[in-house]
Amino acid sequence: MPSVSDSDPLIFFVNGRKVIEKSPDPEVNLLFYVRKVLHLTGTKYGCGSGGCGACTVMISRYDPEAKKIHHYPATACLVPICSLHGAAVTTVEGVGSIKKRIHPVQERLAKCHGTQCGFCSPGMVMSIYTLLRNHPEPTPDQITKALGGNLCRCTGYRPIVESAKTFSPKSTVCQLKGSGKCCMDLDERCSESREEKMCTKLYNEDEFQPFDPSQEPIFPPELIRMAEDPNKRRLTFLGNRTIWIMPVTLNDLLELKASYPEAPLVMGNTAVGPGIKFNDEFHPVFISPLGLPELNLINTTDNGVTIGAGYSLAQFNDALDFLVSEQPKEKTKTYHALLKHLRTLAGPQIRNMATLGGHIVSRPDFSDLNPILAAGNATISVISKEGERQIPLDGPFLEKLPEANLKPEEVALSVSIPHSAKWQFVSGLRLAQRQENAFAIVNAGMSVEFKEGTNTIEDLRMFFGSVAPTVVSASQTCQQLVGRQWDDQMLSDACQLVLEEIRIPPDAEGGMVEYRRTLIISLLFKFYLKVRRWLNEMDPQKFPDIPEEFVSALDDFPIETPQGIQMFQCVDPNQPQQDPVGHPIMHQSGIKHATGEAIFVDDMPSIDQELCLAVVTSTRAHAKITSLDVSEALACPGVVDVITAEDVPGENNHDGEIFYAQSEVICVGQIICTVAADTYIHAKEAAKRVKIAYDDIEPTIITIEQALKHNSFLSDEKKIEQGNVEYAFKHVDQIIEGEIHVEGQEHFYMETQTILAIPQAEDKEMVLHLGTQFPTHVQEYVSAALKVPRSRVACHMKRTGGAFGGKVTKPALLGAVCAVAANKTGRPIRFILRRSDDMLITAGRHPLLGRYKIGFMNNGEIKAADVEYYTNGGCTPDESEMVIEFVVLKSENTYHIPNFRCRGRACKTNLPSNTAFRGFGFPQATVVVEAYIAAVASRCNLLPEEIREINMYKHTSKTAYKQTFNPEPLRRCWKQCLEKSSFFARKQAAEEFNRNNYWKKKGLAVVPMKFSVAIPVAFYNQAAALVHIFLDGSVLLTHGGCELGQGLHTKMIQVASRELNIPQSYVHFSETSTITVPNALFTAGSMGADVNGKAVQNACQILLDRLQPIIRKNPKGKWEEWVKKAFEESISLSATGYFKGYQTNMDWEKERGDPYPYYVYGAACSEVEVDCLTGAHKLLRTDIFMDAAFSINPALDIGQVEGAFIQGMGFYTTEELKYSPKGVLHSRGPDDYKIPTVTEIPEEFYVTLVRSRNPIAIYSSKGLGEAGMFLGSSVLFAIYDAVTTARKERGLSDIFPLNSPATPEVIRMACVDQFTDMIPRDDPSTFTPWSIHVS
Repeated sequence: MPSVSDSDPLIFFVNGRKVIEKSPDPEVNLLFYVRKVLHLTGTKYGCGSGGCGACTVMISRYDPEAKKIHHYPATACLVPICSLHGAAVTTVEGVGSIKKRIHPVQERLAKCHGTQCGFCSPGMVMSIYTLLRNHPEPTPDQITKALGGNLCRCTGYRPIVESAKTFSPKSTVCQLKGSGKCCMDLDERCSESREEKMCTKLYNEDEFQPFDPSQEPIFPPELIRMAEDPNKRRLTFLGNRTIWIMPVTLNDLLELKASYPEAPLVMGNTAVGPGIKFNDEFHPVFISPLGLPELNLINTTDNGVTIGAGYSLAQFNDALDFLVSEQPKEKTKTYHALLKHLRTLAGPQIRNMATLGGHIVSRPDFSDLNPILAAGNATISVISKEGERQIPLDGPFLEKLPEANLKPEEVALSVSIPHSAKWQFVSGLRLAQRQENAFAIVNAGMSVEFKEGTNTIEDLRMFFGSVAPTVVSASQTCQQLVGRQWDDQMLSDACQLVLEEIRIPPDAEGGMVEYRRTLIISLLFKFYLKVRRWLNEMDPQKFPDIPEEFVSALDDFPIETPQGIQMFQCVDPNQPQQDPVGHPIMHQSGIKHATGEAIFVDDMPSIDQELCLAVVTSTRAHAKITSLDVSEALACPGVVDVITAEDVPGENNHDGEIFYAQSEVICVGQIICTVAADTYIHAKEAAKRVKIAYDDIEPTIITIEQALKHNSFLSDEKKIEQGNVEYAFKHVDQIIEGEIHVEGQEHFYMETQTILAIPQAEDKEMVLHLGTQFPTHVQEYVSAALKVPRSRVACHMKRTGGAFGGKVTKPALLGAVCAVAANKTGRPIRFILRRSDDMLITAGRHPLLGRYKIGFMNNGEIKAADVEYYTNGGCTPDESEMVIEFVVLKSENTYHIPNFRCRGRACKTNLPSNTAFRGFGFPQATVVVEAYIAAVASRCNLLPEEIREINMYKHTSKTAYKQTFNPEPLRRCWKQCLEKSSFFARKQAAEEFNRNNYWKKKGLAVVPMKFSVAIPVAFYNQAAALVHIFLDGSVLLTHGGCELGQGLHTKMIQVASRELNIPQSYVHFSETSTITVPNALFTAGSMGADVNGKAVQNACQILLDRLQPIIRKNPKGKWEEWVKKAFEESISLSATGYFKGYQTNMDWEKERGDPYPYYVYGAACSEVEVDCLTGAHKLLRTDIFMDAAFSINPALDIGQVEGAFIQGMGFYTTEELKYSPKGVLHSRGPDDYKIPTVTEIPEEFYVTLVRSRNPIAIYSSKGLGEAGMFLGSSVLFAIYDAVTTARKERGLSDIFPLNSPATPEVIRMACVDQFTDMIPRDDPSTFTPWSIHVS
C-alpha cells in the first residue's frame, strides 16, 4: 500500500447539505454512511447486492464539457462514498417529509395505495422522483422502465405504476389497448356494475397537490465550481486498510496503473463491489478515474462509432438510440441488437452505475452485451504508458485466453463498434428466468454476412453466454459453415456442430444442463428464422419467406405497461359521512412509508454500548460437531464475545426448536454460535474465523423420496374419508393415476429478520424490538432460553417490512438467540440477518409431493378420489404438523367427490425447517387437485373448465369432514368470472391463434377456489384489545394484531371510528406489545381483522355504554364534552375488549369437525402466451372475482388480493429454490431467486370484489389476506393449457406432469420437438447434479 500521510477531504452534498468527510474510508458504502453516519434511515437495506432497489437514491453530477446536470438512480449499497466527490446525493428525506412538505410523488404513491409494508416505498419514490427530474411528463413505457430495478413483495406493482402514471400527460379517453374506447364502456362488465352500484376509483385525484417541476431543489453551485475548476488535482482518500486515488488526467491514470498494476479501476462498482462483499476479495488500492474526459468521448465516423469506456450502460443506451435515429437502418443492426438487451439488462440503477468498459473488461460469463459486440466485430482500445493498442472483442478475448488479455498496467479507453454492412445481419438473443433484471440462462450474439445478393455465407460469428465459465465462441462451427447456403440443411448441420463444440458438462454450475443445451440450438433456430425473414425483405423474388405460422417465433414478448380496473361495492349513500367503514381509506402509515419516516427496527437510533451480532452456521446437513474453536474470532478487532450453546441459561431446545447447535447439526444453515462485536463488519469478519470440525452422520435426508425410503416423519398421518372409495373405483368408466411435485418458496419479505434486544438493569428484564407476527411466541422462547418468567420479557412490534408467514415462528428462535447474546454480554444487541443468511436459516414454504388415483365416468363426473400428500418439513417440527392438517382439510377445493380419501404426512429431512407461508399448504395442495381435474378433462376430451363445472359444489352441502356450507357465493364468482372475462370467446380466439402459430401458443384457464380462514383450534382464534380515551377526546387504540403491511391497524381505526362515532383523526395506534395486550395469538390465517376487529368493537362498545348516561343528558353535546364529564363523574375511560374467537374444532380420530368459521370463494381467469422455443411466457390478462362479503376497506382488500395473486404467480412460475444434493441452498439472494418484477404482472388486470353476506364476522366482512395466493395458479394452468396445445400439435401425449413451478426450463422441455431430441443426454448414474428438486 502506498505511503500517504494525509487523506484529502471528501466533499459531496446530501439533500442540499454539504458533507465534508475528513477521513473517508474507501470500504464504506453510501447505504451505511447515510444510515449510520448521517442518520437518514429512509434508505433501506434489502439485499446488499443492488438487486432489489430498496436502497435507491438519486445521484446528480455536473458535466463541465456538456454544461449539464445529470440525475440518475443508484443503489446506495454498491456506491463507495469515495466515488461521490463532487456529487449531490438525494435520499427520500430530501424529496419531502411530513415535517416540512411532502412531495407529490410521495403523496400519490400513498394515496394510490402503492404502499403496504412500506419497506420498498422509499426506493420506489426515488426511482419515480429521478424519472420526473429527467422527464417531468413521463410516458407509460418510461415509468415501467424506471421501476424495473425495484422489487415489491406486497402490492403486485399495479398501484405503484398507477401512482406514477398520474404524472403522465392525460389523454381525453382511457385508450385501453389502443381501442380508443373508454375502458368503462368495454363490455357488460360496467353496465351491470352500475345497477349494482359498483365503484371503480380507489382514490380521488382531485386531492393531489399539483406537481411543479420548477420547484425542485437546485444543484449546489459549489459543485459546479468544483467541476469547472481548471486546477483540479489528484485526490487521495486514506482508509483503515485501503487507499482510494482519483486521477484527474489520463497520464495521471496511466502513471497510477503502472505503479499499482493490480489495483482495480472503480467507476460504477457493480463488479468490484459484489466481489468484495460476497467473495471476500480484498484490494489495498482503488483507482477511480470518474469524470476523465478521455473515457467519456463519443466519436461517429462513416465506418462506425467509438464510445468511451467510462460511459455508463444507460449513457451507452442513449448514444445508441441517437445513432439509430440518425443512421440508415442497414447500418444499425448491431446497435438495435444491443439496445434490445440493454432494455432488460439488470435494472435502471445498475445500468446507470455500470460502465461499458467495466462490463466488457470484467467479461462475466452471463454478459448480455459482449456476445453481441463480438458478433458485431467490435474492438476495445486499451492504453498504458507504453502506448495504445486495439484488442478485438472476439473468442480469445472473451474466453480470457492469456494472449488476448489486458496487461495489468493497461486501461480500457474506448470501444469501437462498426456499422453493420448491407448484407450482414446481427442479432442478440437471450432467455432468463424472468424478462428483466435477471441473468440470462443462455444468451447469444450472432452475425452472418452474405456474398452480395446471395444467401451464401461469407462470414459467420456465434457467441454464447452462460454456457461455460466464460462467454464462448462457436468458431469451429462457423468456419465449417462458411460458403454454405442459408437453408434448412445448413441449420441442421449447424445445430449438430454447435452442440459438439459447446459441451456443457452434466454437473455444470447452475444446473439446467439439458435445457441450456436445448436453448443453444433453439436460439440458433430463432436466428436462422430472423435471417430468412430479413433475406426475404432484401429480395422477395430470390429468397422465399418463412412459413406464416413461424413468424411469431421471431420476436421476444414486448414489455407493456400494465393497466386494468378494480371494482368494489359503493358505500351506501345513507351512511353517515364521518363513518369510514367501507371506504377505500389510505394505509394509516402510507405517507410515512413514502417519506421514509416510518420507523422499522433497524431505523431505531443506536443505544449506548450496543453490539452487533453475526451468525456462524453449519456447512453440513447432518454431522457431529467434533470441535469448535473460537479463539481466533475472540482475538479479532472489536469482538466482545462469542456465544455458544453453553451460554444459554435456560432451555436450549424448546418444543423441538434448537437455539444453538451443540453436539450435532441437523441441516446446513443451523446456528452453531454467534459473534458479538462493536460493528457488524467486525462481527462478520470474526465469524469467518470460527473453526468447526465435523464428522458426517448417515443418513442425510434431503428429499421427500429419501424421507419415505427411510420412514422419516415429523408427525403422524392425517386422514379424512367419505363414502366407499374402494367400491367406487370398481364402478367407474376410467381410472387415472398421477404424481405431482410442487417445489417450495422463499418468503422474500423486503425487511429481513431484525431484532434489537436490550437487557435491563433490574430484575433480569429483557426488552425486544422486532418484526414478528407473533410477539407472544417470541416472549415464550426468550423466557425459556433465559429461564425467567414471561412477565420479565417485553416484546414491542410497531411494523415489519413484510412477513407472509415467515415471521410467525422464526423470530422466536432468532429472538432467543439474540436475547442469550444480550444476556451474556450485558449489552444491547442489534441482530439484522443479511439476505443470504435469512434465506439460508429461515427456509420457507413446504415442498409437496402429491399422488392421486381418480375414478370417473366418461361424462367427466368424478366418483372416487384417493389422494396422498407428503411435505418436506425440514429438520424440526415448526408448523409442519398444522400445515399437513390444512393440506388434508383443504384437499377437495371446490369439488364434491362422493367417495373421497385424503391422507397426508410431514417428512423429516436435513433441510432448515420449513414454516408458515401465505395460504398455509393450500397453494401447494390444490395444484394437485386442479392437475387431476385437467387430467380427467384430457381423458374425456372436455375443457378443464367443463370438468370443474360438472364436479363443483352446487348447493348447501357437507364437506368430506362433514362441515356444512353454502356454495352460492362460489357459484356466483365462477359464473361472473366465466362471463365477464369472456372466457369462451377468448378461448376460441386463442385456438385460432394457435392454429396459425407453430412456435408460440396461447393458453387460458379459469380456476375456482374455496379457501378457509382461521384455525381449527378454537383458542387460537381469540383476541384482545385495549382502548383509552384521553381527556382531550383523543383515543389510543392497541390490540394483539401485528402490522405486516396488510393495513390491519388502518381497519381497526375504521372500526373504532364507527363504534365510537368519532372521526378517524381522533384515533391513534402506537404499537403492538406484550405489555399492553398479553397472550395475543399470531396475526395469520387471514383472521387479523376478523378477531382483532371484534375485540376493538367490544372495547369501544363497553366505553360507549359507560358514556350513554352522559350522552342522554346532553344529546347535542360534543364528544370532548361527554369525555370530560365522564371523567368528572369518575367513569373509567379505559376498556379491555375481548373476542372469545370462532368456535372451531376438528376431531382427527372421527375425521369430522367444524374446523373453519367460513370460506372465502373466488375464481380467476388468466391468459398467457408461451414461446415453445425458449420456454418464456407472457401473462396477457387476468380477471379475478373475489367474494369479499362486505369490504371494510376495498383499497386494502384489493391490495391484498392483487399482492397475493402476484406472489402466487411467482410461486407457480419464476420462483425456484435450488438445493445441492448435500442440502446446501444455492438460491440466497435476488441474483439467483427471482420474484416477479413490474414486467411480470398481467398486461390487463381486472379485480372485482363480489358482495355476499357473512354475519359471523365483523360488519359481515371476510379475511382476504391469503386467498388470492392460490388464484395465481390460473397462470400455471394457462401455461399448461398452452403447452398441451403445442404437444398435441407435435403428436405427443396431452397428459404430462403438471409440476410447479412452470419455469422456462419446465415449459421448454415439455414442448418436445426436433431440438430437444437433438441434444446429448447423460446417464444420471455417471454424475452428481449441481442441484436437485426436494419435493
